[in-house]
Amino acid sequence: MLNYFATCAKGLEPLLFEEIQSLGASDVKQTLAGCYFRGEQEVGYRICLWSRLASRVLLQLDKQDVFNRDDLLQASTNIDWPSLFSDRATIAVDFRGTSTELNHTQFSARVVKDGVVDRFREDQHARPNVDPQQPDIRINVRLSRDQATFYLDLSGESLHKRGYRLQKGAAPLRETLAAAVVARCGLTLADAQKEQTILDIFAGSATLLLEAAQVLTDRAPGLARERWGFEGWRGHRPAVWQALRQDAIERFESGRTQCATRFVAVDLDAEVLDAGRENAQALEVEHLFQFHCADALEFDASELTPGLVLGNPPYGERLGDELAVLLLFRQLGQRLRSHYQGWQAALLAPEEVLLKRLKLTSHKKYKLFNGAIPVTLALFDMNESQVEFTKTHNDDVANRLRKNAQKLAKWARKEGVDCYRLYDADLPEYNAAIDVYGDYLVVQEYAAPSDIPDGVADDRFWHILETIPAVLPFDEAHMVVKQRKRQAGKAQYEKQEAKESIEFEVAEYNARFKVNLTDYLDTGLFLDHRLVRKEIQRLAKDKRVLNLFAYTGSASVHAAIAGAEHITTVDMSRTYLNWAKDNFRLNHQTISKHDFIQADCLTWLEDEATQGEQQWDLIFLDPPTFSNSKRMENSFDVQRDHVGLLQHAASLLAADGLLIFSTNKRKFKLDTDALAAAGLVAEDRSAWSIPEDFKRNKHIHQCWFLRHA
Repeated sequence: MLNYFATCAKGLEPLLFEEIQSLGASDVKQTLAGCYFRGEQEVGYRICLWSRLASRVLLQLDKQDVFNRDDLLQASTNIDWPSLFSDRATIAVDFRGTSTELNHTQFSARVVKDGVVDRFREDQHARPNVDPQQPDIRINVRLSRDQATFYLDLSGESLHKRGYRLQKGAAPLRETLAAAVVARCGLTLADAQKEQTILDIFAGSATLLLEAAQVLTDRAPGLARERWGFEGWRGHRPAVWQALRQDAIERFESGRTQCATRFVAVDLDAEVLDAGRENAQALEVEHLFQFHCADALEFDASELTPGLVLGNPPYGERLGDELAVLLLFRQLGQRLRSHYQGWQAALLAPEEVLLKRLKLTSHKKYKLFNGAIPVTLALFDMNESQVEFTKTHNDDVANRLRKNAQKLAKWARKEGVDCYRLYDADLPEYNAAIDVYGDYLVVQEYAAPSDIPDGVADDRFWHILETIPAVLPFDEAHMVVKQRKRQAGKAQYEKQEAKESIEFEVAEYNARFKVNLTDYLDTGLFLDHRLVRKEIQRLAKDKRVLNLFAYTGSASVHAAIAGAEHITTVDMSRTYLNWAKDNFRLNHQTISKHDFIQADCLTWLEDEATQGEQQWDLIFLDPPTFSNSKRMENSFDVQRDHVGLLQHAASLLAADGLLIFSTNKRKFKLDTDALAAAGLVAEDRSAWSIPEDFKRNKHIHQCWFLRHA
């Protein structure tokens, strides 16, 4: 009896345990990401050929205690490698696990390789060559608790590579996960003669359907593979292998003719459907398949014999937008309820909250992994009793949105602004901000408190997104969803993931600004500083104005409209400076009359203060809370560095000038003593500077007017 280890993706272990037992293995023991088992050589071959769930089948060679590099090298040299394979075979070493001394798997793999080569040399053989891509022999070593287990990989390439796939569609589902979905749906060979339809409405290249078809036609998943890891092994028994393979061929020939189930693939992408059709032809099951280029939410299944409807709906990068994902799952639930009575359904989703958006009751859920992405498989019985389950949220958020909209829309029209904050975590459990930009809404999710589980926070955020179009005069096409994340370096200035840009003009009093709701982290207009900008316009006539950390230059525009003598706009980003120039053009202001300077504001301030050649009557200073951009010489922290920053700015301020300083840092404390010692008087204007739409969040920013004593 030989000892083996079959690896698998996390979440598949119970299914693999049952499968390996059914294939004749003994002493099967389930562990994390695999199963140990024992059996004759024929059992190892059979599991290579027939396992739908295993990633690799490993034959144990040796097990030794190793504590450091020398132990590992000696253990590797002790194995009689020349008796296992020829020196003409190419090799690769996979190493898993670490210890205190052996804490880098690539280093450990090289040590094992050195041991293999040393043993060949000691036995007067040539050294085998290394081929990490397609080796003849793949050695697998697993280190756990200072014990190294050496294996020969019988599979070679991972077993999810069935050998039939000619090309892949976008974001393909790994075949072993697809097989697990099929198994969890309860499909077995006994179902093959049922007159039923297995339908995938998000088929892509039909991986789910092809795995189901292999089960129901009794096709061994390894039948189309051309290379195996055991073929370069001296212990390989070709006659035993060929007998197993011939038996599999005969079983498939019988199974494909007896299968009464039909498989229907639906997808909007004709190109990936063509790939699925080619894959079905390669598997010799194309006579059982239909392919339809159609929308999953519109496909008419009324002429099909009810059976099982499968789906791996697009999400994350495949769909690219949280709101689009929400709407897809919501509409999918409605479609399943109204058009698939009498069917069974199985859907994959990356988050539990998405499955809740279906408003369907599942009778079973399983945790699986699609590559590195955790996913949930939910099973549904779409019988007549499957009604939309009742809501789990109260109406508080809906009522608050209605109340705010009635009050603030009227206020905004009177104030003469197109953009305002409609909701700002008014209800703490619904932690988001909602801003109106003309005919659009921007919904920003705040980070949840640490004591709120991620699933709960996600569920509440999805509920907000569902509630908005139901209670506000904005449809889903005019909603933009953003997630706040700390940006490092120039990432904050760069475009976000490519989507269709939403860019237009908005009004703020007598000024107009370009906003972009999709391409950048922010929209181009900080709404909470609206009153400060209005005050700058009131004060700027015939003044020399300096706008530092200027962003898109909105404060500079207000100064220009007022008739400022000269405006200097400084920002580190060329993107935002060009945006500022666009804003000047929108307001018919002459760009050449003013200065637009791309520079690190801290360095520029120091240089100007040292030169002492220019002074300004009005300075607006709204620095970031923190920055460590590579374009800056040093990191910046507004709490730590504000005194020096203000001192440098004050050195450029005219004797009767005004310096307006603002910060969004929560719990910021202005060092008035240090500023007084520097000859500056600070007047706290924070309460005055908070506009009506931000008064629910009085800590959104702080603002001071500073003058020379």
